[in-house]
Amino acid sequence: MKDLHFVQKLNDLYPLDLSTAKVSLFGAGHIHQTWLAITDSSSYIIQKFNSKVFQNPGLIAHNHQLLIDHLAFDELDFDFPLPIPNLKGRTLCLLDGEYYRILPFVPGICLQEIQAPEQAYLAAKAFSSLIATASSLDVNLFQEVIPDFHNLSMRYHQFEIALKKTSLSLHGELEKIVVFYQSQHDLVNQYQSWTKLLPKRITHNDTKINNLIFSADLTKVEAIIDLDTMMPGYVFNDFGDLVRTVACNLDENSLDFDSLKVIVDKYQALYEGFLEGSIDTLTKDEIASLHFGGEMMIYIMGLRFLTDYLNGNIYYQIKYENQNYDRAKNQMYLLKSLQQLGFNKQ
Repeated sequence: MKDLHFVQKLNDLYPLDLSTAKVSLFGAGHIHQTWLAITDSSSYIIQKFNSKVFQNPGLIAHNHQLLIDHLAFDELDFDFPLPIPNLKGRTLCLLDGEYYRILPFVPGICLQEIQAPEQAYLAAKAFSSLIATASSLDVNLFQEVIPDFHNLSMRYHQFEIALKKTSLSLHGELEKIVVFYQSQHDLVNQYQSWTKLLPKRITHNDTKINNLIFSADLTKVEAIIDLDTMMPGYVFNDFGDLVRTVACNLDENSLDFDSLKVIVDKYQALYEGFLEGSIDTLTKDEIASLHFGGEMMIYIMGLRFLTDYLNGNIYYQIKYENQNYDRAKNQMYLLKSLQQLGFNKQ
């Protein structure tokens, strides 16, 4: 317990008994440092908040408090584990210059990739039903915790600046990849058109499969987790990120470029599940925008990887020098595969 001195300090700040808790590092998250605390009666997640990634934790605490106070939790078919308020009613504690928080622990299984289209359906239904349930909240009260997170116009502008300033020689395959991303500029035009037309909703904004907890038999979503990016957004972003990370056969770090493709039955399961969870809430225009979302989210991530490579790999962590280049190439192949299926032209 020498290195877990903060646990006793937290025990004094919360209406919980952590004095005899068994505490151990938990999970494989890359942002916050996380521990599992097991007591005789309950289990909790303790997190040391990474304020380097989220530089204004107060905005996240603000949004979480709005959800705690106003979200109709009884309308959800799954748990939604928000931070537990401390004795002062706050969801963050400042200890020794670091922010900490405690959340309920939800047992179950976190998948890194789905094993069947049925799980894609369940995932999409859960994320979209969250949007539907949160639609009764005043979106204008929520803060944008990461400004312009999915702003395709801004990301393309950053790409253009990187092209002008890069010290790399744009020739050979790199030139072809740059030209491909430039040739997709119509997606920026579509983005601008949709954002003028659609309402903003409270969305998750990070709808990866490992942000869900499934039941042991994988037949039910037990919880949606990693709620720090809950903020105003567009529904096509949440659907699109599901397409990018769930409907593909290989992940964004794969080097098997010629094998990269969108799996049709996974895509269709995502679409059906997303509509099932929110059909009574979404407008006709929002439903029509969903297919654009898949292309848009693959494109924006490819742009971001390529921009970072051109800038000298200053944002994304890499394991080798050309990894962001390879990620951009990976997303290029995935975007081509999705466009060949023609969903966005329907």
